Amino acid sequence: MSLKETQADDQTIKRAVEEKYAAIARGTTKTCCGSGEDASIVTLPQSYASADLEAVPEGANLGLGCGDPTADADLAPGQTVLDLGSGAGVDCFIAARKVGAAGHVIGVDMTDAMLERARANAAKGGFANVEFRKGEIENLPVESGTVDRIISNCVINLAPDKSKVFGEAHRVLKPGGSITVSDIVSFGPVPAEVRANLEKWAGCTAGALDKADYLATIRGAGFSDVRVIQEVVYDRDRGPDYGFASVTVRATK
Repeated sequence: MSLKETQADDQTIKRAVEEKYAAIARGTTKTCCGSGEDASIVTLPQSYASADLEAVPEGANLGLGCGDPTADADLAPGQTVLDLGSGAGVDCFIAARKVGAAGHVIGVDMTDAMLERARANAAKGGFANVEFRKGEIENLPVESGTVDRIISNCVINLAPDKSKVFGEAHRVLKPGGSITVSDIVSFGPVPAEVRANLEKWAGCTAGALDKADYLATIRGAGFSDVRVIQEVVYDRDRGPDYGFASVTVRATK
């Protein structure tokens, strides 16, 4: 049975995800996965360099990622960088330091409360080379062929149509540009009741593609040199014959 056959309809999923992340942005809930103070599986493998975090405004790192895509994105001065699902802005601000004043960073997020928080963080930190745009990552508010690098941190699993996300990423990248994403993938036969659970969709597991399917989806969008840079298998939310892992993947247009 495919993921599409077991999931709720796309708009229902998006509403559930947006409501959860709006609550996180407002501080009315502290985790994005499971239940309880320490229930978020996606905060475990983050490995930001301390020097990078020192330059990030307080309140920008909400602990919602599952890796550090900026570390492996080959960011350089003058580049234009796009962050898919930018949240409160932590990866955008790290990228902004790497691309410098001559570079430009665009964060795209669909949640108004996250955008408000990110823009306030940008103003507080004096990040003149960062902007945040409202939009869905399946339909990016970005012109074709204008971006050097794309990053994303534990967000694409939340999108009902991953093929469309990677198709849009391919569209907006310049030839020779690359995408580096940290995300959740599954392995083994995840039960239909897990796939249909909206809390687990918002918690980054129900929408996770099988690892092989995830990589095939990236290739199917037209990317080449698709490679896994890092992989961390989780103990949490494992079943008798299935489970979840975070992967950092890089691919080139």
